[in-house]
Amino acid sequence: GCCTFDEPLSSCGYSQADDDDLNWDQVNAPIKPSSGQGMPSGSFMLVNTSGRFAGQKAHLLMPHLKENDTHCIDFHYYVSSKSGSSPGTLNIYVKVNDGPIGNPVWNTSIAGAWNRTELAISTFWPNFYQVVFEVVTSGHPGYVAIDEVKVLGHPCTKTPHFLRLQSVEVNAGQFATFQCTANGGTDSGDRLWLQGIYVRDAPLKDIKVFNARRFVALFSVVNATKRDAGNYRCMIRTEGGVGVSNYAELIVKEPPVPIAPPQLSSVGATYLWIQLNANSINGDGPIIQREVEYRTSSGSWYDIQPVDSTSYKIGHLDPDTEYEISVLLTRPGEGGTGSPGPALKTRTKCADPMRGPRKLEVVEIKSRQITICWEPFGYNVTRCHRYNLTVHYRYQAGGQEQVREEVSWDTESSHPQHTITNLSPYTNVSIKLVLMNPEGRKESQELVVQTDEDVPSAVPLESIQGSTFEEKIFLQWREPAQTYGVITLYEV
Repeated sequence: GCCTFDEPLSSCGYSQADDDDLNWDQVNAPIKPSSGQGMPSGSFMLVNTSGRFAGQKAHLLMPHLKENDTHCIDFHYYVSSKSGSSPGTLNIYVKVNDGPIGNPVWNTSIAGAWNRTELAISTFWPNFYQVVFEVVTSGHPGYVAIDEVKVLGHPCTKTPHFLRLQSVEVNAGQFATFQCTANGGTDSGDRLWLQGIYVRDAPLKDIKVFNARRFVALFSVVNATKRDAGNYRCMIRTEGGVGVSNYAELIVKEPPVPIAPPQLSSVGATYLWIQLNANSINGDGPIIQREVEYRTSSGSWYDIQPVDSTSYKIGHLDPDTEYEISVLLTRPGEGGTGSPGPALKTRTKCADPMRGPRKLEVVEIKSRQITICWEPFGYNVTRCHRYNLTVHYRYQAGGQEQVREEVSWDTESSHPQHTITNLSPYTNVSIKLVLMNPEGRKESQELVVQTDEDVPSAVPLESIQGSTFEEKIFLQWREPAQTYGVITLYEV
């Protein structure tokens, strides 16, 4: 890689690029030409920007370098202007393993005498790299030259050398931190940054100086996404040159999310058996943890439980309640838990009522109707949103037991009551409440009530019989068919 350009550049292994706009010229001028104002003397490679429009490029390629140990590339450069305006920019690229050329690691466009700079490149065998000298014309006349390129078998004197940069793997949305360790000193005038290929550069986050010969620079790619994934390297620009680390890869993994909702295996009043159904995912594995998230469809209650198998029983649930159940998957690393997968919506069964209605009491008794009331109850008693309350009553009529039931619709009132009508006066009625849902029934205590007396029916005419005597008439008759109470007086 060393070359003084006294001999043809091909003897040093240098070459011109085929895909640029103009070539470098090899100049061997022991005495500065009188016609070349601003052109230096000696042997060197030169780009004459005169007559060139802005943006044209010339590339000079060093041979591939496969280095085993710390080394330093040292070269001289020269920028001369005929008009006082810069003739162009000299860029230096370091292309690794014949990959993309990337962004310049060093550049200058300042006119002046011969200057020296150094490249501390930390790319070692089995990898190889190539230095590319590029001139981009500005549209102004002048000269840009390089000379005396040396590959030295010792560290650079004014520029730190980076130790090997390690690849970093993070989950999407996290901060990816690269730790760039360097041998050499640094001061406040140095510029440190993390350079990527086809991705955004990252600014310096922090620097820790251990001593005059060792420091660590930290860089963070914030809120990393898949678009940030790629190759990065540490860069330091000093007054004497530039330090360039090896490329390390930023690997951005997407936290896993199940594609399908869990599947329902069986249902009870207070439990749900599910199959996680999480073999197919969007995102990246491996899966190191599975969790089941379940919440009520209405309200804000929810819970998360870790799961160590492909099926899971969710217990201690409320009866007759709709739940939304999702699976969360986690891969290694901070932020490795993905979003909940699609939700399974399902409802638990009703449970057997907790008890029957309490405090059954009489509110009003009449001859033909009875009004009853009871203690109000709610879901904690019914354990089902679908239930009914029936009033069961029985009494004797005509020597036979009559059994009846009626549905009570007054179940959500704070003072529920029900009136039984069309009863017979002066009759014992046995009453109870029955609470029923699809899973069972519970009864209240039975209440025995007697209806009030009422006006009896007429004495049957055919039963009236009479006998006459000299001084009296004797009458007799049967009781009315319906006495509706105790008869205390007959009037003739």
